[in-house]
Amino acid sequence: MSIRHGLLALLHRQPMYGYQLRSEFEATTGSTWPLNVGQVYTTLGRLERDGCVSANGDDSIGEDLQKTYAITPAGRVELELWFSTPVSRARRPRDELAIKLAMALVAPGVDVGAVVQAQRTDTLRALQEYTRLKTRAEDGELSWLLVLDALIFAAEAEVRWLDHCEARLARHRPAAVTAAAPPVHVSTRVRKPVSR
Repeated sequence: MSIRHGLLALLHRQPMYGYQLRSEFEATTGSTWPLNVGQVYTTLGRLERDGCVSANGDDSIGEDLQKTYAITPAGRVELELWFSTPVSRARRPRDELAIKLAMALVAPGVDVGAVVQAQRTDTLRALQEYTRLKTRAEDGELSWLLVLDALIFAAEAEVRWLDHCEARLARHRPAAVTAAAPPVHVSTRVRKPVSR
């Protein structure tokens, strides 16, 4: 997702200052893409430079003087174009997991089955956490529910793909995946899934 366009979408609702944008961005996405405030202000600076937002430095928030940003007509045009243009598969980030498995196949001494199993365990734990979060979400939190649905569907697809990889490995590789090189240890420690 483009931080630039996410901020424009939030500003389309109402003018906001940087910290508000960061909070609203994270609330809308369920903190699945945490932003630091520096990213927000850097992006706002570029948007202002490109004529997509205007800044008003006269608004006082508490004790601090804050710049409030508002979307401009040019920003609305860019936002409409973003919403109407499908996300290109070619522009999405590389799939680190697919690359990791491809490299594990050619690296001497790597137990590819252990790599697959470690990822499956982590993905299933994340899937359980996403499902728990979904049962606790309120119906009024539609944007968060949509993000959770996307995370659940992606995790389910990843598990299916890992099952497919394991079956393909079983058909094409002997029991000893590699020989002649010392095994590379694969950690089964899992990272904590995203929580809200």
